[in-house]
Amino acid sequence: MNAMPTTQRSTPGPVTGDGVLVSPSWLEARLSDPAVRVVEVDVSRLAYDQWHIDGAVLWNVYADLKDDSYRPADATALGRLLGRSGIDAGTTVVFYGYAPALGFWLMKLHGHPDVRILDCSRDAWQREGRPCSAAATAPASTGYVLPEPDEGLRADHTAVLRAIGDPGAAVLDVRSLEEYLGERFWPSGGMEPGGRAGHVPSAVHQPIGDLYDDRGSFRAASDLRGAFSAVDLGGDGELITYCTIGGRASTAWFVLTYLLGRDRVRVYDGSWAEWGRMDDTPVERHRT
Repeated sequence: MNAMPTTQRSTPGPVTGDGVLVSPSWLEARLSDPAVRVVEVDVSRLAYDQWHIDGAVLWNVYADLKDDSYRPADATALGRLLGRSGIDAGTTVVFYGYAPALGFWLMKLHGHPDVRILDCSRDAWQREGRPCSAAATAPASTGYVLPEPDEGLRADHTAVLRAIGDPGAAVLDVRSLEEYLGERFWPSGGMEPGGRAGHVPSAVHQPIGDLYDDRGSFRAASDLRGAFSAVDLGGDGELITYCTIGGRASTAWFVLTYLLGRDRVRVYDGSWAEWGRMDDTPVERHRT
């Protein structure tokens, strides 16, 4: 069955939400639907092995979604991942976990038609007594050959270079203040041997720490607009988001595009893990 009502779309539009957010009750009612696949996105399998939404598969950001240079997995690797996750072109895919928007962005990058995000936190799902399991999920494999990516959704480092100082473009750094200032390379606080901490010159700093309520659901559109106060939400210039490995940048892209209706938003897919480890990219640092 097609889990999406015909009155909803999973492409950007002017209606807040536009069908891409699903409630816990919506998902719980469809956990046994073979046309729906739930995916937990995290940076390790520790939390998944302790418990996960019943029937969910795990996508490890570092092992499955990024290559050795921290760039997104290519269409071939992602196609293999989708195949072993039991996903084909007709599957409704629902993401949750540490970085659900990164999974959502990758699927939209490659044109998957029906992608959603669970509108509550992992902990809220468990706290409300909804179905959980510690058993790994092994769905039947599928064959899925992905189309070429939509380059309108992503920016590489050359696009970021062109955007520096361009009045028709803005680069949005959504990391913490410590990362932006150059006091740390990685979000955990560490530095990178041979890497440079700081930010892209001319980048606007807009940390995204206030997007969710106490259930881990996205806040109302009016609150989200306040959380992006540094962004020209009504503008038509290009906006490129970046963070460290793409999780927060994808979250900003998702909110701006799908929940606030901002056009022309792209994710710098390499983010700081690429930029700060390159020898010839300009880096600015500020000291408090």
